[in-house]
Formats: sequence, structure tokens, C-alpha cells
Amino acid sequence: MTMLEGGCACGHVRYRLAAKPMFVHCCHCRECQRQTGSAFVVNGLIESDRVDRLAGETEAVPVPGESGTPQIIHRCRLCKVALWSHYGGRRRLSFVRVGTLDEPAALPPDVHIYTRSRLPWVALPASVPAFEAYYNSKDLWPAESLERRKAIFG
Repeated sequence: MTMLEGGCACGHVRYRLAAKPMFVHCCHCRECQRQTGSAFVVNGLIESDRVDRLAGETEAVPVPGESGTPQIIHRCRLCKVALWSHYGGRRRLSFVRVGTLDEPAALPPDVHIYTRSRLPWVALPASVPAFEAYYNSKDLWPAESLERRKAIFG
């Protein structure tokens, strides 16, 4: 895999992914819609130690989540662009905002989730699995990604 790099809008924060994400979600839940101000968010799930910050500092901003556990969003300290998140207190797994990559087309979604709240004008491709809520990762993730996930959570 070619090393994928990205950054914020002002250029203060630059990062590189040291590996391909384990899986890429396109989430249509109301929380993601509200937090991004968009119809959905595309996140690459990757081990936090494989997100190498090359320049700049982020600030960790806790945002209330539907589950009651805050999502920690890492934002550029200057322009406030969201670069990656940690959900459910799991800081060893990062949800990298694919749109902040220099080449976001390199990571198309592997799955569409929480489509029950998908905006009606968003068309989903028939070639990508879609679920009204979440799904069982064992059914969709490649074996290598499942092993990487197991190494994080045991």
C-alpha cells in the first residue's frame, strides 16, 4: 500500500497512516450527521499507533454520544477540523476521517451502517453491504483485519 497522508484545512496538522485501515465505514447515523454537518461520515478504522502525526498538535475534544460515553474527536488546534476519533473510551482504535486524506478516493467504504437514518436523497451502491444499524465484523472483515482487531481488544 502507498503510504496515505492527510491533514487539516490550514495545514498545521499533517499525519500519515502506517498501514491500510482494517475496515472503512460510511456511517449514516444521526450523531455523525449532526457532528459533521453532513449526510454521513466516512471513517477508516485503524490502530492508533499506526496514525503517525508528522506535524502540528491536535486537541482532544469530548463530544456527547448517544450511548452516553463521549466520543473523543481529535481536532486541529488552529482550524478545528476533525481528523480522527476514539469511541467508547477505546483510545487504541482510531476512526480516521477519510475526507482529511490527501487522496480520499483511496479508501472507499467497505460498508454502510445506520442506514435507517440515511437521508432519502443519498443513493447507496448495490456493490457495498449496507445495514440499518451495525453488523457483525466477523461476517465482513478480512481475516487479517480481524487479527489486527483481536490484537487491540484481545
